[in-house]
Amino acid sequence: MAYGYEKEWIPRTRLGTLVKEGQVTSMDEALQSGLPIREPQIVDALLPELKEEVLDINMVQRMTDSGRRVKFRAVVAVGNEDGFIGMGQGKDAQVGPAIRKAIDIAKINISGVKRGCGSWECVCGTEHTVPFEVVGKVGSVKVILKPAPRGLGLAAGKTAKTVMQLAGIKDVWTRTEGQTRTTLNFAKATYEALKRTAVIRTTGVK
Repeated sequence: MAYGYEKEWIPRTRLGTLVKEGQVTSMDEALQSGLPIREPQIVDALLPELKEEVLDINMVQRMTDSGRRVKFRAVVAVGNEDGFIGMGQGKDAQVGPAIRKAIDIAKINISGVKRGCGSWECVCGTEHTVPFEVVGKVGSVKVILKPAPRGLGLAAGKTAKTVMQLAGIKDVWTRTEGQTRTTLNFAKATYEALKRTAVIRTTGVK
């Protein structure tokens, strides 16, 4: 899917200006700058190869004084399959705009993912799995990601597998708890676990 911006981008934030002027040239620099990412165009400029996956579309209803209102909620994950992942959800009366909103929010929520060869069964030294065990919890859903040997693949449910593929994880063991059939919480918990790889620092892990 391609949801580009037809008009010329005029940055509204300091980070956006730095990116537009070429003073920040990589997503790593942007994330390390300490400046918040508030414009999806920043991600478009720094990660032009970003891919998008719609994880879920649901119809949500709400009662108001004027009657029942129906909207669509879209859950989208974005990633470059090489160390960056974002996730967002958007609501609108129509499916298309809901997806576009979710994509923009996912881009603003972009996060770096540290990868490595953390499995004791593997000494290949390449960045193919999570560097150490990480846990993500959203609602009743808990996702535990463990380093796996090269060639195992993604031992995970469909939703988690999609999120990890977008992040560039090729091999992983997973354990889940709670209502994993709730796509939104399952995806969010996986995303939160992946974000933990960049938060926790250990000696010897790049």
